[in-house]
Amino acid sequence: MSEQNYRAFWDEALHQIHEEYKSNGQEDYFKIWFKMEYVRDSLTEITVSVPSEFMWTQMVSKKFVDTVQDKIEELTGQKISLNHIIAEKNTAKPAAAQPQEEHTDSAVEASKKIPVQESDTKKTQGSSKSGKKHPSLNEDYTFDTFVPGENSQFAYSVCIAASKEPGTKYNPFLIYGGVGLGKTHLMESVGNAIYQEKGDSVKICYVTAENFTNEFTSSIKDKTTEKFKAKYRNLDVLLLDDIHFLQGKDATQEELFHTFEALYNAKKQMVFTCDRPITELKAIEDRLSTRFSRGMCIDLMPPNYETRRAILQKKLSLLGKSIPSEVVDYIAKNVQTNVRDLESCLNKMIGYAELLQKPLTIEIAQKELRDTFSQPASGSISIETIQKVVADHYNISLSDIKSKKRNKKFVIPRQIAIYISRQLTEYSFPELGNEFGGRDHTTAMHSYEKVEEQLKTDSSLDTTIQMLIRAIKDYKK
Repeated sequence: MSEQNYRAFWDEALHQIHEEYKSNGQEDYFKIWFKMEYVRDSLTEITVSVPSEFMWTQMVSKKFVDTVQDKIEELTGQKISLNHIIAEKNTAKPAAAQPQEEHTDSAVEASKKIPVQESDTKKTQGSSKSGKKHPSLNEDYTFDTFVPGENSQFAYSVCIAASKEPGTKYNPFLIYGGVGLGKTHLMESVGNAIYQEKGDSVKICYVTAENFTNEFTSSIKDKTTEKFKAKYRNLDVLLLDDIHFLQGKDATQEELFHTFEALYNAKKQMVFTCDRPITELKAIEDRLSTRFSRGMCIDLMPPNYETRRAILQKKLSLLGKSIPSEVVDYIAKNVQTNVRDLESCLNKMIGYAELLQKPLTIEIAQKELRDTFSQPASGSISIETIQKVVADHYNISLSDIKSKKRNKKFVIPRQIAIYISRQLTEYSFPELGNEFGGRDHTTAMHSYEKVEEQLKTDSSLDTTIQMLIRAIKDYKK
């Protein structure tokens, strides 16, 4: 076995991949998902060290390992496979946080029988070392009470890493997504983790953009703007929630810009949340918009079924309650919107059982949650709406998206529109072909498969598609 036969090729492969991600504006993804350290090699294999087994599994499933193997084969002309070992933890300094394993059904079932153990994460959350609660933070919002899944694992990992080294790693960063997905929970978890570790030696402030605006307006009226500036520009951690509220509020934006500059230059941690991507905000100064985007921007998507079920079980565990497994399963399968709606349905079932002193059954759940689960039929979303939203996003016309034009500028939006149409409607491929300029069904099928294949390796495309789907569902004619 050799030690370094392929080291030069490895370094060049990682360098090229890094440059590709960087040129596509995805350098942060590279930093998170290519954490592999060269260890040794043989004639047909390179062994690398990775932070955890779960991290390796994610690298494999997301095709990042394949990306490295393909690049090395391109450079060497040989098929070289990657093997892995788990990196030894450095006890002298806390390691950057790694993604935690998502709950499986077996783990969920086991949680009913086994008392919840205090995790390592919990030991660093909640109140400070002195036992005090931070005045502006919700003590229930900790990393330990958050259930990460495929929709939120990246955001969860970044938040933990930022809390361990505030002001240096991922500063600033912004979490965006629809209501009830956990943006505020994750943001306040960062604050709680830092407060637990450092106590009153750090100045931490959680504030909504609305309250920030109201406070600033009052300081102008009361002639106390210097006091306001001193408060916010001398913070160690600023957690600013719902920045979409700042749209059109020019004076507040001006003040926030100077606050941002003061904190950023002093290497103080900033975290922002928004209900949409920064590019979709209106009436926001360019200089402030670019600063919101200066660090990492992370999209929170609705949780998948496994994560929804794990969230419900976690909530039951925290409340010390239990309901039949089939009722939990029924809620998890039918609530596909957000965590807030999940908890609302769960609380309704708990309340029903306790107030009426009746055992819950699946029949009762179906009856009591019937109105909650009723949703408009997929047919309420028209192909024309999808075409309009996608065309507007790519700055082309509705006629362009239906046309026979084969320029890349038109082909990509058309393929994405066909993919989304297949996802959101019950149209067959022949019907879709007809709706998109009278194309053959095989063309529509090829467009769908093309996007589906790209999604396996291009996370930014997935972000774009999910953003378009939200816009389509919110579309008003």
